Amino acid sequence: MKTTASILLATVATAAAFTSPSTQSASTQLQSAQSDLEALAVDLNPSIKYYDPLRLTTWNFWEQGDEATIGFLRHAEIKHGRVAMAAFVGYCVQSNFHWPWAMKLDGTAFPSTDLSPPEQWAALPIESKHQILTVIGFLEIYSELASSVTDPDVYQPHYMKGGKPGAYPKFGAAVPHPVPFNLYDPFGWSKNRSEEAKARGLVAEINNGRLAMLGIFGFLLEQTLPGSIPLLGDIVKPYSGDLIAGKAFTFY
Repeated sequence: MKTTASILLATVATAAAFTSPSTQSASTQLQSAQSDLEALAVDLNPSIKYYDPLRLTTWNFWEQGDEATIGFLRHAEIKHGRVAMAAFVGYCVQSNFHWPWAMKLDGTAFPSTDLSPPEQWAALPIESKHQILTVIGFLEIYSELASSVTDPDVYQPHYMKGGKPGAYPKFGAAVPHPVPFNLYDPFGWSKNRSEEAKARGLVAEINNGRLAMLGIFGFLLEQTLPGSIPLLGDIVKPYSGDLIAGKAFTFY
């Protein structure tokens, strides 16, 4: 388990380094989305602070105004950070552990760890890929439609219209089939946390999401361009296919 230990140790060390103890601005009443963003940037990285060389916050996406643009950018970063964290952990697990149960009713096993994660994806049957992408598509559409439903347990303002960036709606009557647990905080462990604790959690989540983005791209770079990330040379298996256009992400 040399590979697993190396990855886990690197993850713990770097994640701790990216977590800031500063929470002063979390309790401050900010006057605008821009000042909120600038204050959050200080908590996220006190050394760099606010950094927007392209001035993306002033691009006025879809002519919705600067506050809506900032809401979109903040939501996008949080969501993609979560995806990257899931991808990073999934990559580590798929590289080292083989699921013991059958993948299909006919007894077909899951792809072996002899294959790299992209090769394992390519080896999945088309039905499995459709199931995965259908669930992802449903979750994405459901979150976007939460601002247009009448169910008070589901409704939440859209993140571009004053809603909280990164918030995911609860499951309720809007779901055609009963769902016993919500996607976020399914066991209710976070609902009684203080606002200060939630602010610290947000800072840690965003920073760890940024770190995970670098991590998963590092895996993919070393895999397709051996030697590009020397520290991963003995960890990541080479992949000769095309990650974007090749068989790793094709469906047929």
